Amino acid sequence: MYQVSYRPAPVDGDGSIIAGVRHLRSVPDATPSWTVEPAADLAEREAYHRLRHAVFVEAQGLFTDDDRDEIDADPRTVVLVARDPNGEVAGGVRLGPVTDPDLGWWHGGRLVVRPGAPLGLGAELVRAACRHAVAAGVLRFEADVQARNERFFARLGWAAVEPPAAPLPEHVRMRYDIDRIPALVRATKAPLGALLAHLAPGGAGFVGDDGAPVPGSDLIAACDAILPLMVERDPWWAGWCSVLVNINDLAAMGAHPVGLLDAVGAADESAAAAVLAGITAAAAAYGVPVLGGHTTLGGPAFLAVTALGRSDAPVPGGGGQVGHAVRLTADLAGDWRPGYGTRQWDSTSRRDPGDLRAMIGAVAAARPAAAKDVSMAGLVGTLAMLAEASGVAAELDVAAVPRPTGASVGDWFTCFPGFAMLTTGPAGSPALSAGPAVSAECGVLRPGFGVTLRWPDGVCTPVLDGHATGLGTALTGRQDVDGAAS
Repeated sequence: MYQVSYRPAPVDGDGSIIAGVRHLRSVPDATPSWTVEPAADLAEREAYHRLRHAVFVEAQGLFTDDDRDEIDADPRTVVLVARDPNGEVAGGVRLGPVTDPDLGWWHGGRLVVRPGAPLGLGAELVRAACRHAVAAGVLRFEADVQARNERFFARLGWAAVEPPAAPLPEHVRMRYDIDRIPALVRATKAPLGALLAHLAPGGAGFVGDDGAPVPGSDLIAACDAILPLMVERDPWWAGWCSVLVNINDLAAMGAHPVGLLDAVGAADESAAAAVLAGITAAAAAYGVPVLGGHTTLGGPAFLAVTALGRSDAPVPGGGGQVGHAVRLTADLAGDWRPGYGTRQWDSTSRRDPGDLRAMIGAVAAARPAAAKDVSMAGLVGTLAMLAEASGVAAELDVAAVPRPTGASVGDWFTCFPGFAMLTTGPAGSPALSAGPAVSAECGVLRPGFGVTLRWPDGVCTPVLDGHATGLGTALTGRQDVDGAAS
């Protein structure tokens, strides 16, 4: 019997996309007899290479003289090694980016275990590689596997993919099922269809939109709540975000914000004052008055803000059509908000008010066919909602998505990005004029359902099946770009 402990490279905690990192108390456990972690130094890498040579060159004859290649020379390549109770390397595996710059597409390989090592150590190395890749923000993770090991990898969550033949003889290309994006959508949006089935929010043509047109007027209303844990832990930021997310919702509808209402709950006056300070600062930065609200003291923390705006022709989230180009307009400045890991990107709290107001007016000025604010479901989840409401499928070109240099693809595609708008319109439409934000075409709407990611090699990997919310399609009987009825 043996125990294995995996120690990945340090990452910044786990937690809610809104609430931030949940800091867990450490729990003592038994010291494992085997460990799997990144190679500590050149000596451990060389020990791993000697094992590879003994197995792949001498024993199996897969290579004539040496199995090392350009991947080993790439400084981005990670080597995970398994150490026995004496600290000696008993196995290893390598993994690293396929593209430069890293687009979240990684390849694993050269899995090797010392003869006589405990049964199951190879499986733990594979699991460790998968965990490391996911922690590094990878969304496509593949390996060329000896055909006789295909069932072994299948039991660990891998599946054979095209092309069926790998560069090495008697190998098959396999891909690991990374559930990061579907899990986020399931947690944040999937329950909405059933929960709201009897409410029909939004009205005709505005199913699942970021705001709701008020019947008989040009008013647009939006309402967002902040998780109580975030209100307790980071009250000023909670207050700022409560304004930010509502203003973004109005902006996605092409509405000009005219006022805010807040509902604040806090344990005492000090806690409430911190929340209200964040609300006040954000309202001043965006130039939107706080019209009123309600404050409750002596109870649990809560925070919700309602925003009112005006538009005589609101932009729907479900106005996309087959053939439309998908465009992302995002503010790439800033950095990860301290305390929130890679869940929240803060591009707004230090922005000049003029820049903030220029960004939130971009959709109203451009009048795209469809628009949605990227929020809790992340970039891909939000695109899935736009596609679902439009009754189409979406294809996102990973390499074309504007992205900050300090964010991995996996993190950027699943975080709350501060300011980011997804819009659609005919290919070649002018970029949104949004102050300092960057705007680029990065996808296309196609017939069908769901969202796929398109990679530089032309491969498209399915990510979501199209039913992000279950709220259904906003419009029926639309005309496609080419004039055919949809």
